[in-house]
Formats: sequence, C-alpha cells, structure tokens
Amino acid sequence: MTSNKVIVPSRRSFLGNTAKLSAAAVALLAGSEVLAQGSGSMQDVNILNVALGLEWEGINAYQLGAQSGLLQKPVLDTAVRFQTDHKAHAETLAGAIRALGGKPVEPKSIGEYAKALKADTLKSQADVLELAARLELGATNAYLGVIPAFKDAKLAQVAGRLAADEVMHWTILNSALGKPLPAGALPFGA
Repeated sequence: MTSNKVIVPSRRSFLGNTAKLSAAAVALLAGSEVLAQGSGSMQDVNILNVALGLEWEGINAYQLGAQSGLLQKPVLDTAVRFQTDHKAHAETLAGAIRALGGKPVEPKSIGEYAKALKADTLKSQADVLELAARLELGATNAYLGVIPAFKDAKLAQVAGRLAADEVMHWTILNSALGKPLPAGALPFGA
C-alpha cells in the first residue's frame, strides 16, 4: 500500500465502557482538543492518530470476541472479517500519517483493551455482538463528525469511506441481533 496518493480505506473506532465510544474519544474526534491543535497537515495528523488509536481498539475488541469462545462459527467468521477490515483501516491510516510526516500511534496491550472494554462482562454471543454494534455505531458517528475538520479533502473522503464501512458493520451486527433498522432518514452522524 505504498503510493503517492492517500490510500482510501473504510472503518471504525471505539473506546467505551462496554457499550459506546468514550466521551473523550468522541470529543477528540469531533473537534475539541485535537482539532484545536496545530493547523494544516499537523492537524490532520492529530485527527488521523486519534482514528488510528480507535482502529487499534477495534482490532483488539474483535480479537477479544474471537478468543472468548462465545461466538458460533458463522458469527466468528464475520467477526474475523470485520477485524481484517479494521487492520486494513489501520494500515491505511498509518500510511497517511507517515505521508504527512507524522508518527503513527502504537497499539496498547490486549489486556488494556480487555479492561477498557470490560471484556470480563461478556457472557454470551449476544453480549459480544451488542458491544461490537455499539462500538461500530460510535465509530460511524465519530468519523462523520470529523469530515469537516480535515484540511485535506482527500482525508475527508477517507473518513467518509471509513464511516461507510462502520455503517456496514453496524447494520450486519444489528441484523444478527434481530434489531430493526433505525426509523427515519439521516440516523447517523447526529
């Protein structure tokens, strides 16, 4: 994935207390601290690094779900597929950060993610799917929230494509849980 162009990915984010994107991560992505720091490409690097940190968390959340022994075969296959998507997102974001002269944020340990996501409270396949769906929805809204903040229009497009992947993941997870689609138009990004 090395080229002179920003590679356009698609994916998600999350920090949470077993249910939703943390308020701190949303605030960072949506515009407070990170967006206030720097300008131009360094501002974009800061935003991308927050997104990369959230991708690392997503990768590890799916790892925790896969290792839990709670997921049945077809659901496990889907979780691994979504994790693969998140790995591609992380690679793309890290490449964009490097191309802008920044240093990509490193992942934390699996134990740190397990504690932050309260993995010890997951007792069933439905619990794992609920967590994943909430994180995917949080990621969708976070990516949609940062699109206007990018100085580089290509990076805004990347965030849009990441949000689209998040919506796809959320929709599949929500369907697997037997939940209906949201009522009304424009349910995401609000």
